[in-house]
Amino acid sequence: MTLLAEGRRRFVLTAPSRALRYLPSTALVLDFLVVMLAAGLAIVARDSLGVFATPGTVAQTLGGVGPLMVVSWLVAILLVGGYQKDVFGAGTDEYKRLLTGALLCAGLVGVGCYLARYPLPRGFFLFFFLFGLPGLAVGRFLLRRALYQARLRGALLQRTIIAGSAAHVDEIAGVLRRESWLGYQIVGALTPATEKETETAAGVPVLGNSEELLATVTEIGPDVIFFAAGALGSGNEMRKVVWDLEANDVQVVIAPSVTDISSERIKFRPVGGLPLIHIGKPRTVQASRWAKRTFDIVGSLGLLVLFAPIFAFAMARIKLHDRGPVLFNQTRVGKDGVAFQCHKFRTMVINAEDLLAELHRQSGYQNGLFKMKEDPRVTGPGTWLRRYSIDELPQLLNVLRGDMSLVGPRPPLPLEVARYEPDTVRRLRVRPGMTGLWQVSGRSELSFAEAVRLDLFYVDNWSMLQDLTILMRTFQAVFGSRGAY
Repeated sequence: MTLLAEGRRRFVLTAPSRALRYLPSTALVLDFLVVMLAAGLAIVARDSLGVFATPGTVAQTLGGVGPLMVVSWLVAILLVGGYQKDVFGAGTDEYKRLLTGALLCAGLVGVGCYLARYPLPRGFFLFFFLFGLPGLAVGRFLLRRALYQARLRGALLQRTIIAGSAAHVDEIAGVLRRESWLGYQIVGALTPATEKETETAAGVPVLGNSEELLATVTEIGPDVIFFAAGALGSGNEMRKVVWDLEANDVQVVIAPSVTDISSERIKFRPVGGLPLIHIGKPRTVQASRWAKRTFDIVGSLGLLVLFAPIFAFAMARIKLHDRGPVLFNQTRVGKDGVAFQCHKFRTMVINAEDLLAELHRQSGYQNGLFKMKEDPRVTGPGTWLRRYSIDELPQLLNVLRGDMSLVGPRPPLPLEVARYEPDTVRRLRVRPGMTGLWQVSGRSELSFAEAVRLDLFYVDNWSMLQDLTILMRTFQAVFGSRGAY
C-alpha cells in the first residue's frame, strides 16, 4: 500500500495487480494446449476419413515435423504480436492476430515442405489448421470471459491515472466506470495548474497538476495513463512526456474528445507524423432503408407463426382472469414524430390509467417511462407476462405494419417527447423497436438518461450485424428476467 502525501489530497492507493503480468504467459500455455489438441485431432481425422490418403499412418510420416509445426504456430502468433499485453480484454485485434499467425505458419510450413520435398500428409495439414484456428479463437474467447468476470469481482485491475481538464477527466471516468469489465481502476487525476479543486465533479480525486506527471508516475507506479483534452499544451509536450515515461512500465493512452462512436465509423490515418482520426457520418439513413424493412417483415411474420401457441395461451389467461380486454393499446410516438397505437397484452387492471396519477405522486416520478417494482395495478397473469416480456409480443403486428422495427429505440410516450431536450429528438429519426440496446443493457434497471444515451448510440451507429447481436442478446435478457418488472 502506498500513501500519497504530496498533492492536493491524501488517500491510500491500492496495490497493483501482479497477476496481470502473467496474462500473456497464460494465453501462451492455453494456445499450446489447443494447438496440441488440434494436432491430435488432425491425425485421427486424416487416418479415419482417409482425406488425401497415402500409404501408412500420419504418425509414421510426421516424424519431427509435427512438433515443429506446433512450435512454429506459436512463434508465428508471437511474431505478429498475439501475446502483447495491450491486445487482451477488448476489441477484435486479438483475433485478427490469431488469424494472421495461422496464415503465416501455414504459408511457411507449406513452402518449406515443398522446397525440402518433405512428404507432409496433406490431410493432416488441412485438418491441423481447420481444427486449430477455431480452437484458438474459442480458447481466447473463454480467457477473455474469465478476465471479465475477474475484473467485475475487483481482480486483475489496471491502476489508471487520467490527465486533463476536470470536465474531460469526468467524461473519460464516466465511460471507464460504466464499462467496468475493461478493468481500469481510476486512482486519481492530474489537472491543469489553473484548476484548484481537490476533486472533480464526478468524485475523481486530484493528485496534482499535469506538470507533475512524471513525479506522480514515479510515486504511484500506475499501469495506465489516459491523456484527455487539456492535459498538455502542445504535441511537442506530449512527445516529451512519452520520452520521459519510456523508463517506466506504464501504458500511455490518448483519449480524444469523442464518445459513443462505433469502431466501424472510425478510421485512423497517420499523415506526416500527425495521427488523424476520421469519423464517418451517422448511419441514421441506413437504419431506415429497404434492407432493414425487409428483415423486419420476414422476421415478424416468422415470429408470429412461431409464437402462435403462446399468443393463444396468453389471450386465454387474460380473458379468464377478469373478462376484460385482451389487448392494451397505447399511443406512442414513432419515426419522425408520427403517433401510432402500440399493442401489448393487458397486464394490469382495467382502470390502470385512472390510478397512474396517484402512483406518480407516491413514487416521486419526474421524467421518462414510468415503471415501478411491485406495481399494485399488475394482475396475476400480468406478472409472468411481464417477467418474460410476453406482453410485448403483439408489437409484432406493429412491426408488420411498419409502425415499429424489430430492433430500435424504445417507443416513447407523447408526454415524454414533449419534454425532450433538442439532442434527444434524434431518437425519432428511425422506427422504434421491440427491443434495443436499452433492453439488453438492463431494461427497467437503467436510468432515463442512460436509456437515451444507448438509443442515440444505436441511431448514429446502426448496422445489420448490431441488430442481429441485439436480437440474440435479447433472448438471454428475457429468459434471465433481468430488469423486468
